[in-house]
Amino acid sequence: MCAIAGFRGDDAPVKVQEMLDVLRHRGPDATGIYHDSRIVIRTATGEDVKEAPQSAEIAVGHNLLSIVGGPQPVSGDGVLVFNGEIYNQEELNWTGSDSELILDLIEGHGGDLEDALRFTVNKIDGDYAFAYTDGENLAVVRDPVGVKPLYHSGEAFASERKALWRIGLRDVETLSPGHAMINGVKVKLRGLPRVEPSDAEPEELRENLKSALRESVERRVRGLDEAALVFSGGVDSTLLAVLLDEHIDVRLYTVGLPGSSDPQFASRAAEDLGMELEVLEVTEDTIREALPHVLGAIEEYNLMKIGVAMPLYLASEAASAEGYRVMFSGQGADELFAGYHRYRRLLAEGRLEDALRHDLENIHHVNLERDDAVTMANSVELRVPFLDLQLIGVALTIPADLKILGPEDELRKRILREAALEMGVPEYIAMRPKKAAQYGSGIDKVLRRRVLPGFDHEAFLRGLMEPYE
Repeated sequence: MCAIAGFRGDDAPVKVQEMLDVLRHRGPDATGIYHDSRIVIRTATGEDVKEAPQSAEIAVGHNLLSIVGGPQPVSGDGVLVFNGEIYNQEELNWTGSDSELILDLIEGHGGDLEDALRFTVNKIDGDYAFAYTDGENLAVVRDPVGVKPLYHSGEAFASERKALWRIGLRDVETLSPGHAMINGVKVKLRGLPRVEPSDAEPEELRENLKSALRESVERRVRGLDEAALVFSGGVDSTLLAVLLDEHIDVRLYTVGLPGSSDPQFASRAAEDLGMELEVLEVTEDTIREALPHVLGAIEEYNLMKIGVAMPLYLASEAASAEGYRVMFSGQGADELFAGYHRYRRLLAEGRLEDALRHDLENIHHVNLERDDAVTMANSVELRVPFLDLQLIGVALTIPADLKILGPEDELRKRILREAALEMGVPEYIAMRPKKAAQYGSGIDKVLRRRVLPGFDHEAFLRGLMEPYE
């Protein structure tokens, strides 16, 4: 996981360097900039310069968070910067870095740049945002789910909005998942899977689901020896804990006020599973101190987003302090398997399957950009196995009435709960009613009643932008 940034126009390398400075938390291990036939990469040990294609007005840059792969930009006939992970390298018989794979696919296809980008994103499986330039053309691309963020203003782009604010840009938009911006023109490259609900037996669908879950986790642990997991003691995170523990050393983190439900369930589950858990007990002061960091990361004042972001920020902060660079989350399970209360009404109205697809297509700006921002504020990469494209395809084949039994079904996510039981999740967790992170941790009540009423969020957000005039 890293930061990328780029600009076409006057003073391009200066503007890109300013953006990378703002994004240092996303990649503290190395910085690289391409401009005017040179790539300059700076690390703790010195500076490396290499030749690259000529460009008078385009600059692109990269900050490295070293997990797998080395400094960027990488170059061939053109130059590429990449943020994210590619999970099907083995299937593509590739042994180099993710960024080199994408560069090879683009340039190996030849011909029209749009066609080459479409060919590339239909070959790769992963969570990513990248930019490619041949010195004349400039293209930026985002993965089909939108797991990795990418913001733009004209032909300037960056991994976070504040980087674009830094160079005086205010009309900032998010690039839609599965799309590219090629020389300022937006085109769609790849969407989410389109499949119809299956008429197969529930047992067969459940086996398909279990296989897809296992394979998604296996793809996301390649190259890792250890990782952290934000752990609520709910079915989603506990299922991930069970699956991750089969491959790597996992440390669980749960966040909550004294007496809140998440730490209670998480502690019991971790003990029964024989896994290491750190309970981060928070207070009003903890929440008050973290608020400016959370709001500065998510870059907008939204009560729901702040409440959800706070536990993840605190968990990733603790994981980072203990040396972890990768954290897993159960994000996406509710949208795939109908976990929210409102889905019961939509099932009764015959609109559940359309609603689930709508929510998946919008999860990038509802949840994913927020989650990426708060973990990367602590230099921690977030991985979300439930949002694997193949798993999404499997989940979309499962009929709505296997996800929610009927309008009175308080538990919801039935087929996932049944699969979790069969995969080793304790029954008291598999059948635990859903409680959102801000409520299970007890943070929402303190935020709304004690912390936010005395916080001038408008002045804070103005201050977040004013230094970047």
